[in-house]
Amino acid sequence: MAVKKAKPAPKKPLVKKAEPAKKPAAKKEAPKKAAPKKAAKKPEPKKEAKRTYHVVKRSDGKWEVKFAGGEKAIKLFDTQKEAIDYSKKMAENQGGSMLVHNSKGANKGKIKKK
Repeated sequence: MAVKKAKPAPKKPLVKKAEPAKKPAAKKEAPKKAAPKKAAKKPEPKKEAKRTYHVVKRSDGKWEVKFAGGEKAIKLFDTQKEAIDYSKKMAENQGGSMLVHNSKGANKGKIKKK
């Protein structure tokens, strides 16, 4: 049996794709004026959130100073006066504020801003 040779596929003529029709030239517009250059802006300093220091009495009788929403105490004190003095200094240095939580009496749980 003789092996048949494959015939090459007939060549198709190359067809050029039609180019899109060119639009007629639009009316020439006056050249746009360049926008005036703006003065370079100075970078604004980042605004930090003001820190609020809370003075709170703990269940063990000590006074603690901590940030608003913070879980850990920044520092512990034996007396309320020491804690208030410390938090005042911190608030002044950091540009923040201080809140003192009462521990006894009719105002229990009320907050005094200082």
